[in-house]
This record gives sequence, C-alpha cells and structure tokens, in this order.
Amino acid sequence: MTTSPPVTADETIATDAGPVVLVMPAYNAAATLKDTYERILPGVVDKVILVDDASKDETLQVAATLELQTIALPHNVGYGGNQKTCYLEAIRQHASVVVMLHPDGQYDPAFLGQLVDAVRVGGADVVLGSRLMDPGGARAGGMPLWKLLANRFLTRCENAVLGRDLAEYHTGYRAYSRRFLETVPFLRNANDFSFDSEILVQAVHFGFDIVELPVTTRYFNDASSVGLGAGIVYGLKTFGVLGRYRLHRLGIRSRLFEP
Repeated sequence: MTTSPPVTADETIATDAGPVVLVMPAYNAAATLKDTYERILPGVVDKVILVDDASKDETLQVAATLELQTIALPHNVGYGGNQKTCYLEAIRQHASVVVMLHPDGQYDPAFLGQLVDAVRVGGADVVLGSRLMDPGGARAGGMPLWKLLANRFLTRCENAVLGRDLAEYHTGYRAYSRRFLETVPFLRNANDFSFDSEILVQAVHFGFDIVELPVTTRYFNDASSVGLGAGIVYGLKTFGVLGRYRLHRLGIRSRLFEP
C-alpha cells in the first residue's frame, strides 16, 4: 500500500512559501458574511476567496462590497463540491496554507492566526479548530445537546478505527498545507457534508498527522446548522467511509485512498 510520509516543519517552511489563502464556502450567508469578514484580523491572511454555491439570498451582493475574490457557481453543488472549488482555486494561486472559515459567523475568526501558525511555523499539514477540546465550551457556545452527544460518539468510533486520539473530527474550522491538498485525492470525495469525514480519513491513510487547537463557537439563528435528519445521514456516511477505509486496508481497494 502506497502512503505519503508526514512532512517535517523544516520541509514545510522550505517548500511552502506561497500566500496564506482563506476560503469561505458560502450558501445563503448574506446575513452573516459582512460581520464574519470584518472580524478577520489584519495581516493574518493574504487573500480571501468566497465560493458561492448558488445562494438564493443576497450573498453575492454583500460579497461585492468586501475586499475578497468571489466565485459564483452556476448551480448548487453541495458543501463538499463547494470545498473542491475553494481548494482548487487556492492551489491555482500557489497558496502555502489554506484555511477554511464558514461565513455564517459560527466559528470565531480570532483563531485564524493560530491555525495558520500551526502550519507555517509548526509544520503541520492538517489543523482542526476543535470545539470539544475545552470541556463545556461547545455547550457554552450554544451547541445543541444532541449534536454534542452525536459528535462525541462518532469521534470515539473514528478514533477506534483510525488509531488516533482526537477530541473532534467534525469541525468546519480547518487549515491545510498545500502539500496535503496536492497529495490526497479530494476531488474523488462526496459533494455533500461527508466530504469533511472523507478528507480526514484520507489524511490518516496517507500518513499525515492531524493537529488540534481549541476554538470557541456560537450557535444562533442565522448560523447554518445541520438538522437531525441530515445529521443522521451524515453519521451513516461517516461509518461508510470508515468501512471503506478498513476494506481498503484489507485489500479491497477504494479510489478514495488511491494515490
């Protein structure tokens, strides 16, 4: 089985000298986009790219008033499909670090610098802004109890299968090195929310370490949130990708884990 060895800090700094690009996968984010953008501290990122997934509100009009690059998708491709466009464009612009921040205001932009430094200075390839590292933090930010319990259950299962000890696999606040995005075949991933689970299982398969940093979040009416029904589907698909990973390790190949 072919895997890619983890990179050292010195190798990352030496080979990734491009800009830091912040990507925002957006769908119906008109009410929160401006506030989220304005809370990004100056000098933390070099460029902001917003990919609009055929929003039905005024997301594009709000984006036009801000200093960022906007890509308007002609039709809705889903959360995972949106991320594929985000990462392809960031790679095209020679990004050394790509950070994903949802424009719905749930994740605090104040932590962006820490995620970037973990890649640029610390040599990490995958950095997760975890809501669950701080005991009680997620609930204090308004995370519904059922989401917290489901998150912990799925994370425990993923740790058991993947041999890791992460606090959370299901955050949407992430930073990746260019080397990581050029290694894992993320274009083969699903176009829905299970994209997030698949890319982390790919990270483990290809030998990349995953670093976690504690972040705070807030849940409110305008913040996007997966409902119970969609959450159940997401959980089942997470188990599905874990099953494909185990089968691949046993010799039943999956394109998700082919170089």
